Amino acid sequence: MLAVNVTKRVKRLAMDRILPLIAAFFALLLPSLASADSGDIDAAARGVVRVVMIGTDGEEVFPVSHGSGFAVSPTKIVTNAHVVREALQDDTLRIGIVPSQGEEAAYGKAIAVSPKNDLALIEITEGSLRLPPLTMAGQRTGDMGEVSSVGYPMNVDQAQGLDIGDIFKAQPPVKSRGFLSGQRPSRQFDTILHTAPIARGNSGGPLLDQCGRVLGVNSFGADSNGSDAEFYFAVSMRELLPFLRDNEIEPQVNALPCRSIAELNASETARLEQEREEARERMEARQSEQREKFNRAQLEAQIAVMDERENMMALAMIALLVAIGAGYFALQAREETDAQKKMFAFAALAGAAVIATILLWITRPGLEDIDRRVAAAMNDADDNGDDGAQTLANEGTLICTLAPERSRITGARNDDVEFTWEGDGCVNSRTQYGLASGEWRRVFVPGDEDAVSVNTYDPETRTFRTDRYLLGQNDMAKARAARARYKPPQCGVSDASRTLGEQQSGVLALLPAQPNERLVYECQVKPD
Repeated sequence: MLAVNVTKRVKRLAMDRILPLIAAFFALLLPSLASADSGDIDAAARGVVRVVMIGTDGEEVFPVSHGSGFAVSPTKIVTNAHVVREALQDDTLRIGIVPSQGEEAAYGKAIAVSPKNDLALIEITEGSLRLPPLTMAGQRTGDMGEVSSVGYPMNVDQAQGLDIGDIFKAQPPVKSRGFLSGQRPSRQFDTILHTAPIARGNSGGPLLDQCGRVLGVNSFGADSNGSDAEFYFAVSMRELLPFLRDNEIEPQVNALPCRSIAELNASETARLEQEREEARERMEARQSEQREKFNRAQLEAQIAVMDERENMMALAMIALLVAIGAGYFALQAREETDAQKKMFAFAALAGAAVIATILLWITRPGLEDIDRRVAAAMNDADDNGDDGAQTLANEGTLICTLAPERSRITGARNDDVEFTWEGDGCVNSRTQYGLASGEWRRVFVPGDEDAVSVNTYDPETRTFRTDRYLLGQNDMAKARAARARYKPPQCGVSDASRTLGEQQSGVLALLPAQPNERLVYECQVKPD
C-alpha cells in the first residue's frame, strides 16, 4: 500500500498617481503568479514523524515496518490505520515515534483506530518528546492548487543506503510537490486526488497546501501495474476533523486565504502609496482652502480697516472744525467785557477738540493692521477646528484588532491584543521595547515553543505587528543562546530603549529573511 505525503509638477503628480496603480496591479496579480514560501512546508515538516513498528528477538530491537505521521497536539499523532495494523494484531510489537529533528525518539500506543476511513491516533506514552502541532486547512482553493506531500518513503531510504539502525535516527522528511486533481469518495471514505508523488512509507504523512496547512492524510496510490502511480489519494478533512473531535482533540484550523509574504508586502506598498496620495490630495485641498480663507480674510480686513480709517479721519476733521470754531468764539469773547467765563469755556472746548483731533488722527488704523487682522482671523479658524487636523494619542491603554487583509496566519492565535503604551517604549509598565532604526521592537524567544516572535509598535499610526519565525531545533537553539547573552533593561532605566535595541540585534541576525506568519493589528484607545 502506497503512502501520502511636462512640467515637473505635472510629471510628479502623474507619477504619484501611476505608481500606486502599478503596485496595486501587481498586488492583485501576485496570488496567481507566486507560490507560498517553501519555509511554510519546512515549518510544517517539524511536526512530521516516522512511525515505526518495532519488534524484538529478546536481545535487540528491529523495525518490522514503518510509515509516517504528524502531530495534532504536542503528544498525539495522526497516521493511517494500516500503518499500525501489525502492532494491533501482534502485542509483541511496539510503536516507535522518530521525530524529524533532534536526538530523542519515543514510544507510543494507538488510542483510536478507524479502519473504515484509514485513520489512527497515537499518543506518546514513553519519552519527553513534544511536537509542534500542524494546522488544518479550513477550506480548499479549488481542484488545481499546488500541494506538497511530506513523509518517509522507503525507496528514498533504500537509495540513500540507510540501514536498519538509521531508521531509528532523526531524519528530515521527504517533500514532493504536485497539484490537486479533485475530491472524490474512494472505497468507503472521502479522499483527495493529487499528483504529489508518494511511495511506501509515506502512509500517514500530511498532504499540505502552499501555506503548510493540512489538506488530508496520505493513504494510497492508484494502481499502475506494480509501478509507482501518477495519482495518489489522501483521506480528506471531511474524514479527519470529525475523527479528531470524536477523540476530544480540537485541532488548529485556519480558513484564511493562503497569501505569501511577498504578496502582503506588495499590498502594503500599494496601501501606503494610496495613503500618501490621499494625504497629498488632502494637503492640496487644505492649502487651497487656506488660500481662499486668507484671501477672504484679507479682503474683509482691507474693507474694515479702510472704513475705520475713513470714519476716524472724518471724526478728526469734525473735531478740528469744532476746535477752530471754539477758538474763534473764544477770541470774540475776549474782546467783550464781562465775558471771561465764556471765553474760558470756548477755549477749553477748542483745546479738547484739538486733543480729540490729534488722538483720532494718531489712533486711526494703519495699513499694517490689515495683516494683523488677517492673522487673527486665520488663528480663530484654526482654534475652532476648521483645519480638519486629526491627532492620535500616542500613550494610553489600547485595544488592537487583527486586520486579516494585512496579515498572514497559518496557525497562530489571532485574539484581540490589549496593552498600555508609554512614550518611552514601556508596555504595561513592565516590558521595555527597544528602539532601533526608528522602530519600536521587542523580540521574544520562548523556551517551550520552537518559534521566535518579533513584536513592533508604531505609535504614530497605532499599528501593532507580530512576525513569527517557525524554526527548527538547531536554529531555535542558536536563537535561545543569543537571547541568553543579554538581560533586557527595566522600564524607566536611563536609555533603556536604545540599549535593548542594540541587544536584540544578535537574535534578529539569526532569523530568516522573511517570517512564516505576520499578524497586523489596528489599535484604538480603550474607552473609559
